Amino acid sequence: MYRSGLWYCLCYSEDFSNERSLYSRACRVWANSEGLLRFFVTGCAGFIGSNLTDRLLAANHQVVGYDNFSTGRVAFLESASRSDQFTLTTGDLLDANKLASAMAGCEFVFHLAANADVRFGTDHPRKDLEQNTIATMNVLEAMRADGLRDIAFASTGSIYGEATLFPTPENAPIPVQTSLYGASKISAEGFIEAYCEGFGMRAYIFRFVSILGERYTHGHVVDFYKQLRAHPEYLQVLGNGTQRKSYLYVQDCLDAMMLAVNSAAEKVNIFNLGTDEYCEVNDSIGWICGHLGLKPELRYSGGDRGWIGDNPFIFLDCAAIRSLGWQPKLSIQQAVIRTVEFLEKNPAIAEAAA
Repeated sequence: MYRSGLWYCLCYSEDFSNERSLYSRACRVWANSEGLLRFFVTGCAGFIGSNLTDRLLAANHQVVGYDNFSTGRVAFLESASRSDQFTLTTGDLLDANKLASAMAGCEFVFHLAANADVRFGTDHPRKDLEQNTIATMNVLEAMRADGLRDIAFASTGSIYGEATLFPTPENAPIPVQTSLYGASKISAEGFIEAYCEGFGMRAYIFRFVSILGERYTHGHVVDFYKQLRAHPEYLQVLGNGTQRKSYLYVQDCLDAMMLAVNSAAEKVNIFNLGTDEYCEVNDSIGWICGHLGLKPELRYSGGDRGWIGDNPFIFLDCAAIRSLGWQPKLSIQQAVIRTVEFLEKNPAIAEAAA
């Protein structure tokens, strides 16, 4: 209903001299029978959500953002807040009544809000259940109450656990889950699929690798950067540094999501999102230190993983999204450097990072 002709070409600028240039080439929307849409974006003040919000607004859509600011940043909505097409509701997805009220009148849901703290998941076991699975159920119920049909959901490559097939395709057998985060996300996917079957909804499920880029606040790049600012002579590394991971630049991620929503038409559309490469943690350390001009002593904690649920090899098969014509513009190394450059220009982000 809303898919055909939704975007002409939402693309990003190669000029990153200032943050606003990220959206300077956000392109036009095709005129179609529905016209411009009113999107509901959960986690709108987060890393990916705020970049998505700016993309949609730059294309003249209306955006209703919803965020509890547990990890989102008011500063990330600086551009959005200047638009009369943007409405912000501060609220928690566990507040079902407030959620339903905020969503009323919207036409498409981008559900990005989640607890993404894989590393400390076992310290608060209910957090993933509540903020990922139950929160998703509340989103679906609010959609059902208001007659919304379409949802795009930010899932994760972590749902594949310790995969045995590499690169791992979307139809790989789902193994025993290794993290509460992954378990909560695959559970949320199940609810979404069941609502599509039971209530005539349509879903776009995106299984991300780790995302990098501007407004990045959580993960290994900020951890290493923060350490190196505090003590450039040494770097503490969880595991043995040989963990192999794939990463994707945030604007490439959004390009893929936009294309899939505009092109795929199944009841449930599932896409891995990543690059066709991976790197070791040691590679990333080398790129970061090389950019900063540092040669720290590397102090490894040992073992083939950094924490419970840290899968030592993540590499997704992205042939499905590539078949639609998408390909990432940045390599992993370029994405890592872009992220470091953002942190250098925004020292408060690194200082505030947990």
